[in-house]
Amino acid sequence: MIKYPPIKINLGLNVLRKREDGFHDLETLFLESGRFHDTLEIVTGDDYSRTMASLAARYGDRGGICDGDIPALAQGISENGKLMITVARAEGVDWDVRKDLCAKAYTLLDNDFNLPPAKIYLEKNSPVGAGLGGGSADAAYTLTMLNDICALGLSTEQLAGYAARLGSDCAFFIFGRPMFGEGRGEVLTPFELAVGIIDAGGTDDSLNGAGSSDTVTAVPGTGEHAEIKRPQYELQIVIPEGISVSTAEAYRGITPAIPEMRLKDVLARPVSEWKDLLVNDFEATVFKAHPELAAIKQSLYDSGAVYASMSGSGSALFALYERR
Repeated sequence: MIKYPPIKINLGLNVLRKREDGFHDLETLFLESGRFHDTLEIVTGDDYSRTMASLAARYGDRGGICDGDIPALAQGISENGKLMITVARAEGVDWDVRKDLCAKAYTLLDNDFNLPPAKIYLEKNSPVGAGLGGGSADAAYTLTMLNDICALGLSTEQLAGYAARLGSDCAFFIFGRPMFGEGRGEVLTPFELAVGIIDAGGTDDSLNGAGSSDTVTAVPGTGEHAEIKRPQYELQIVIPEGISVSTAEAYRGITPAIPEMRLKDVLARPVSEWKDLLVNDFEATVFKAHPELAAIKQSLYDSGAVYASMSGSGSALFALYERR
């Protein structure tokens, strides 16, 4: 089975308070984007891989080594010998693939269901350390694919529960639609934006979820229903070269606080007002350490963006442009 895990952006991110367990409570809106995606294949038993030969040809022609002696293609086998994982990345695989989130997802289900031996092949195309959740998407897709391949019968809610144990934003990718995140980001509720966001350069036309349309139903003060046209905005994503931000770095020095206007209320305002109201709290610490990111955000506004922000803990930034 082959799937293509996407990325996400955060529309607003308020860090509300630090919890006794060391985590932070936050509120954010997750939107899925096809602007970048990985390629993930899982095979069990003696099934034949449709991607391994291609990965070996494309990433092994340089001896599998990138600049700085980092392997472009890395393989590992779990301690119990049940899982072999192969990861390929043009910029190099500088982590122990046996500890990749995909491997952790397999182990999590194996502990409960005694899965058959499997092989995972992952081609990383999504940026690493950019706040776009590519690794979380890989883990979530691993869970859903194993659920299908092994006929585990897990519901969406059960899969989301497993995903939340792997990472704060993993559960979002189980649903494939806009979700409002609370708690660590794992407490999710469906959310319908009053605007349409078109994913420029992505594989999907809209970030508003499957089945969404260009119109929304309004309920005026008269109590009558009316169909109104959904304003349209185009999403652009910028990946700053050579800048990677860890979540720990983003949290360092941040001051949690309850905002005067809560995020859901801000999202209900016109997009033209988001510039001054829709905030990503991580920008305060990340921009201080990487002022070039603040300059990129300003350049997006200078180019005509209606709204621009950093995604998650950074370093990626995105902008919304009005479609006329």
